[in-house]
Formats: sequence, C-alpha cells, structure tokens
Amino acid sequence: MADPMKPTDLDEFPVHQAPVPMARVATSDRNFYDRSYLNAHDREGTFLVTGLGHYPNLGVKDAYATVRRGDTQWTTRFSDALDTRTTDQEVGGYRVEVLEPLSKLRVVCESESLSFDLEWNGSFPALLEERHLLFNGPRTTLDAQRFTQVGTWAGTLNVDGTDIAVSPETWVGARDRSWGIRPVGDGEPAGRSADSPLEGFWWVYLPLRFDDFALIMILQEEPDGFRTLNDARRVFADGRVEQLGWPRIDIRYRSGSRHPEAATVHLTTPEGKPLVVEIETVTSIALQIGAGYGGDPDWSHGQWKGRDWSSASVYDLTSPEIIARLPWGISDHVARARCDGRTGWGMFEHASMGRHDPTGFADWTSLAP
Repeated sequence: MADPMKPTDLDEFPVHQAPVPMARVATSDRNFYDRSYLNAHDREGTFLVTGLGHYPNLGVKDAYATVRRGDTQWTTRFSDALDTRTTDQEVGGYRVEVLEPLSKLRVVCESESLSFDLEWNGSFPALLEERHLLFNGPRTTLDAQRFTQVGTWAGTLNVDGTDIAVSPETWVGARDRSWGIRPVGDGEPAGRSADSPLEGFWWVYLPLRFDDFALIMILQEEPDGFRTLNDARRVFADGRVEQLGWPRIDIRYRSGSRHPEAATVHLTTPEGKPLVVEIETVTSIALQIGAGYGGDPDWSHGQWKGRDWSSASVYDLTSPEIIARLPWGISDHVARARCDGRTGWGMFEHASMGRHDPTGFADWTSLAP
C-alpha cells in the first residue's frame, strides 16, 4: 500500500485541488467516491448498465456489469484493494480506457457469462450538472458533482455464450462521471438519523439523445413536492446550452404499481415557448438488483470483499423474490421520446418510494390505481 504521506506520480502534474498530496482526497469522509456509470441499449430488448468506482478512504475499487434480455438478467462484479490513487481504471477483468477525454472511451469486461469490448462516442459535449446536495438532519449525506453525456456504441457483446454485434446505427446510451460524498461501503450505525426516518424518495433523471440535440433533466423532490434539485437543459453539437425552465412532469404508472409506462414533460425555452417531451418506457434494470446500488443485498459499491474478488449472478425477473424487490430502489428505463417532431432515445431513471404528495402516493405501500 502506498504511503499517504509521500508523493505519488500524480503529484508531478498541475492537477491539485487542495493542499494535500494526490494520494489523499481533500476530505476524510469515509464516503468519498469517484466513479463512472454507463448504459447501452439496442432500442429494443437488450439493455446494459455498467460502471467502475474508486473509494480512496475505504481503500477499495470495484466494477460491475449487468445485462437484461427479456426477463433474464446477467451480472458480473469485480472488487479489489485500491492501494494508490491512479489514472488507471481497471479492476479484475474490467477496465475503462479514456481514448479522447470527454468524447471517446473503450470499456472492456471479461467474464464467463458476460463479456464485451465496446467503444463509446459522445454525440454532444459533456454537460456539467448542478451540484447535488442532500441532508439528513445536520449531516450531509450526499455532496456530489457529475457530468453527463449521450452517445453511441460500437463493438461486441457476449451474453451467456451468444455474440451480439453492437453498431452505432442502433446502439445508443448515456453515461455520467461523478465524484464527492454519498453512502458507500458497509453500512454505518443510524445514530441520530434514526429519529428522522425517511418519509419518501422521489427522483427523475432523463438524458435523451436526438439527432441534433441532447436533453438532460434532473429532478428531486421531498415528500411534499418541494423540489431540492432542478436542472433541465438542451445541448447542441456546437456547444450551445439552453436552460429549459422549471419542468412539470406527468408520469403514468402501471396499474397496481409504481412502474412508469409513460410520461409527459413540459419545458420552457429561453424565449418562453413551450417544449413538450412525450416518453414511453421500453425495458428496465432495477439498480438494486445486481448493480450494487442502495438496497442490493448481494453486493454494494465500495464494500470490502477482499483482494481480487469477483462474482456472477443470473436473475429470473419473473421470480416472486425479485418482483418483491423491484419497488425499493431506482430503476433505469430505456426511453423512446418525441420532442418537437423528432424521435429520440435515452434513459428514464426514476424512483418513487414512500410518500409523494404531487402524485398521490400517501405512504410506502400506496400504489397507482
């Protein structure tokens, strides 16, 4: 393990952000993270979600990939010790190569049931989002910065022995790169936060790719509908960015569930003109099933699993056990969109858990009629 009191190779470069060597981050918060998220889909039934993370204060690095085809989901995970901070993004049989910063990546995964060698090409400039803050009483639980980009994919994907050609004419997706503080690793004692149980969590993240622009929208609301995060922008190929006001969104849920089947988003251009986006969901991946996000009982990001650890799982999404887990986390949905006469594709990421007054959900058990 590198000595955090000694300089590393990175200290040779003018990239410092705080009066500490690059072996250390500027905060001692155990929950500091630095990671990527990427998705890819063929606009029909195959959906890949994948990512890699570094957790310097936990001494852990890990990666995951999960693919859904029909009602089956294949997942592979890798984890290892992070002994020193580095620009290398590799763990086990997984790696991310930056070919052209903010534009082109290569992502490789090598495992028995799920493997790929894919190249990402950004269709529009990466967008730096608004800083994301969340609190639980006096404690900051999330303080993160993120950039987002939509684009296309090319390469090969193998799922359970079946080769799938990935072509940019068909395969599109979204990616983000985020860093800061959020709950990671093994769980912490609740402490005083146990006196303030969470009443609800409502979230929408919508990166969409059209031929001549991208739409990026992020919304988060309290149970009473008070919006704590509001960011809606349109990005053009020449770098122009338009702010699109205060979005209003009408989500239509599948009866007896909180599964979004469609949505209408009402935006406003800088000239004051209405801009309406109609969304239809196609297929989805629940991030707490296989991908390690909050509530995943099989594995979680930043969790110490020992050196050179890996695992793989196959999920039957029709099984009662998996169906029972679906509502209790964030789900990423492949989205078909219409806007201003144009058809676009992207992701509709959504969570609605507990109370949310604007949509009529009174508590954790209430469902759409």
